[in-house]
Amino acid sequence: MESMKTIKVKKKTYEKLNEFAGLLQMKLKRRVSLDDAIQYLLKLTEKGKISSLAGTWRMSNEEEEEILNSLKKLWSAWKI
Repeated sequence: MESMKTIKVKKKTYEKLNEFAGLLQMKLKRRVSLDDAIQYLLKLTEKGKISSLAGTWRMSNEEEEEILNSLKKLWSAWKI
C-alpha cells in the first residue's frame, strides 16, 4: 500500500473538490476518490495548456458580476 499524507484545505476548497469529484464520477461512470480528483486536475495542468481547465470552474452569477465590475474598473484606469 502506498504511503498517505494529510493535507489541510479550507472548507470551501474541500466542498468544491467534492463537487468536482462528483462531476468526474458522472463523467467516468465509476467511483472517484478525492485523490483521484486531485490526480485528474494535476494531469490537466501537466499538459501545459490553460484551456485544458475549461469548464472545471463553476461560477456563480455574483462571482461573474464581481469579476466583470473589477475588469471595468481596471479598464477605465487605462482610458485617456
